Amino acid sequence: MPPPRRPSPPALLLLVLAAGCRGGGPEPPAPVGAAGAWFVEASARRGVDVVNDPGPAGSFFMPQSMGNGAALLDFDRDGRLDLYLTHGAGPASGATNRLLHQEPDGTFRDVSAGSGLDVAAFSSGVAVGDVTNDGLPDVVLTEYGGVRLFVNEGGGRFRDGGPSSGISGHDWGSSACLFDYDRDGWLDLAVVNYVAYDPSLPCHGRDGARDYCSPVQFPSVPARLWRNTGAGPRPRFEDATAAAGLAGAGGAGLGVLAADVDGDGWDDLFVANDQQPNRLWINRRDGTFADEAVLRGVALTGLGTAAANMGVAWGDVDGDGLDDLFVTHLGTESHTLWRQDPRGSFLDGTAAAGILGAGRTTGFGTVLADFDLDGDLDLAWVAGRVQAGPPAPAGSVPEAWRRYAETNDLLENDGRGRFRSIAAANPALCATPNVARPLCAGDIDNDGDVDLLAGTTAGRVLLLENVAPRRGHWLSVRASLGVPDRDAIGAVVAVSAGGGRRQRLLQPGSSYLSSHDARVHFGLGAADAFEALEVRWPDGTLERFPGGPADREVQVVRGQGAPP
Repeated sequence: MPPPRRPSPPALLLLVLAAGCRGGGPEPPAPVGAAGAWFVEASARRGVDVVNDPGPAGSFFMPQSMGNGAALLDFDRDGRLDLYLTHGAGPASGATNRLLHQEPDGTFRDVSAGSGLDVAAFSSGVAVGDVTNDGLPDVVLTEYGGVRLFVNEGGGRFRDGGPSSGISGHDWGSSACLFDYDRDGWLDLAVVNYVAYDPSLPCHGRDGARDYCSPVQFPSVPARLWRNTGAGPRPRFEDATAAAGLAGAGGAGLGVLAADVDGDGWDDLFVANDQQPNRLWINRRDGTFADEAVLRGVALTGLGTAAANMGVAWGDVDGDGLDDLFVTHLGTESHTLWRQDPRGSFLDGTAAAGILGAGRTTGFGTVLADFDLDGDLDLAWVAGRVQAGPPAPAGSVPEAWRRYAETNDLLENDGRGRFRSIAAANPALCATPNVARPLCAGDIDNDGDVDLLAGTTAGRVLLLENVAPRRGHWLSVRASLGVPDRDAIGAVVAVSAGGGRRQRLLQPGSSYLSSHDARVHFGLGAADAFEALEVRWPDGTLERFPGGPADREVQVVRGQGAPP
């Protein structure tokens, strides 16, 4: 039988593999949602009162339309996820990015002032990872005008790495991710850039009225790659864009994902380009990459068109042991699910998955996660137009954004990789039109299921607590490189339970302008125990760890497992 809705925090269990459990501290009871609801809005109850400031309405400054980022991170390593929320109003606005610390009672306290992360900028995306190998997560912030690294010095303080870090530039950075592409034990940085925007160029919609510009009106810009040289507390990166082969390949990059696509154990790089073919940079294992998006089937949709590619999600939707790729598009297109089969090759499986025509909204941030713990991956995305359309109802969003507001969507997996929308039963996420961009996933309240954090342009941040009926057991895994205790970004964790095998990639940097919980989460269905965990570490090493009871968080540490 599935466990009760709110299990009590488990006692600490000591395993040979140095596994541990961690509760989230005292919590008030979750509110009861509408019949069938999977999420309730918990911002007010949790003390999250942040309204995104995109800058002055009516300016049609294009970065406003593309949105601002968000991150889930445990910056002080107390076992509770904190929030980092960005604004895009610019350095002269006074609107600073916000860092919120989760307290033991589950509420959030604004600790922005003096943190070093309270910067005012034309902020875009966020990437989180430990680039100094000291056990503390650092923060990368992309902006219209560049990219910055903030080094976590402990005590809730971050230091701007500045030019000495080697990370600099003047492009319009969008999504970013940290990954160890050369397998030297230090996290490197990939940033996808949007277009070379000229704000002096006025743009108009089909009705002749002023509107936000289209990316096709501006030159493309290549993604950039920085290699971490391993300088430790004072990190130093070198620009490897040209040496890696990325410099000559422009695009209008919005989403990014680092994952081992071809199965050779080395992370590759997928870039979602807006109204241009996507790029899939295959790691040649010598510091260089080759774009094989066309060869492997993900450059274009099944119709042979270059869609407006925005947010990215990665996961095995049909349980065949191969991860699949989902990308959101404009509402006039259909979001695309590329199914992987055989390994390293993809086919457009959108129609077969029941996604064709679903939502018909312009999607941005997106997540594949097992929200109801039944053992398969469900799908969510947030939405909002980039050019004006029919207005949303008055009062749903600020007046200047009514013609851009759309509703989000939530789709349930039937266990075989076919989806159906359950938006009607989920008003907290899907009923009210918004202009939403980032979507982050993680177990924010440490109760064993996946919650969501969404950022809305000129609107309040949505903290969506999972209250879905529990259709199974769960397991949360923190994979660590040991000493230092760094999250093993790039590891693939597989769990054997109930006669089946499920795998997850540990990569916080996906979706759109977002960074997720660094733990990997499994719904186990009816299995109340797991037989084993297998981890392929970022350096390619394989280890196996013993199983145990479900419904808890465990930690696996590199070097403490056995050969598979």
